[in-house]
Amino acid sequence: MKSFLELASGDRDLVAVAVEALTIPPATFFNDARSAELTQAEHDRLAATLPALSTIEVVRTANAVSIGNGLVVAAWNAERLKYHAPSAELVRQSGTDILLLTEADLGTARAGNHHTVADLARDLDMSYVFGVEFVELGLGDSREREWHKGQTNTIGFHGNALLSRLPLLDAALIRLDDGGTWWTDAKDGQGRIGGRMAIAAKIKTAFGPILAVSAHLESKTDIEDRALQTRRLIASVDKLADGLPVVMGGDFNTNVLPAGSREPQAYEPLFDLLWQAGYQWKTANDFAPTQRTRPDGTPLPPFARLDWLFVRGLLASQAETVAAVDVDGAAISDHELIKARFSVS
Repeated sequence: MKSFLELASGDRDLVAVAVEALTIPPATFFNDARSAELTQAEHDRLAATLPALSTIEVVRTANAVSIGNGLVVAAWNAERLKYHAPSAELVRQSGTDILLLTEADLGTARAGNHHTVADLARDLDMSYVFGVEFVELGLGDSREREWHKGQTNTIGFHGNALLSRLPLLDAALIRLDDGGTWWTDAKDGQGRIGGRMAIAAKIKTAFGPILAVSAHLESKTDIEDRALQTRRLIASVDKLADGLPVVMGGDFNTNVLPAGSREPQAYEPLFDLLWQAGYQWKTANDFAPTQRTRPDGTPLPPFARLDWLFVRGLLASQAETVAAVDVDGAAISDHELIKARFSVS
């Protein structure tokens, strides 16, 4: 079986060059970006100067955990992952063996300028893969710009990750679009360089290797564009999996679904695409809404299920949506954590 690096050769949607630490953009990059026009051409020029968009950070621990014939996989949009201690406790209490993590920061004022994924992995004794989805040119959305006025990002990386108690065998980043949406449409003041992506990793389990995938689809879009992103995701995952069982999850931004709907394929074409590719979701999800109100009172209901787990080649059971709150009941993200147990029998 070819390595992910070999499979990525010549494929514009795959990145498999692993580094121990991502390259920090120089100050000259941010100076250049501030004076650049909000065009696709300028976005692509700036993106091409960033090594961090063409590499992935992979850090392995000496884990040799044996978990028998089943494992728990969770997916969580941690909304910057800025609440470290309660986030670690949430994942720990969930019994998660593999965490499919979206919206995590490295070197942003809004997350204390920490490497949030490395900190979480360290405290949970897990290996991790982290990839950059966007380089933030400012402090974030309108709320964050107000909260962190006068502060500075030390780096400005925002991305997705995969953490594992089991050994990581190989890893790759999958590009889901061509990038630029948050640059050319930066009317709200949140300028970003990059595009949506997924993190995939081959993981050693007691019942053989599997492919786990942490995905994040675009929020500034519609059902047709989400379907296009899903097509790209499926094609790349098929290439990397090469017949291995797959567990895929994350924030699919399925915001048109009625609350509690158990027939999501009636509203979102991406479900039919995944079904045709051999994936199922009915036993991997409990269909509860995954949005929640933050301490600042946003967003407000009604809430949808934006986050999903999909599986091919394994059995799913014990699906659960877990409240993303601290010990006092305060929200630590605007998304709940979802999880399920996966096994061969």
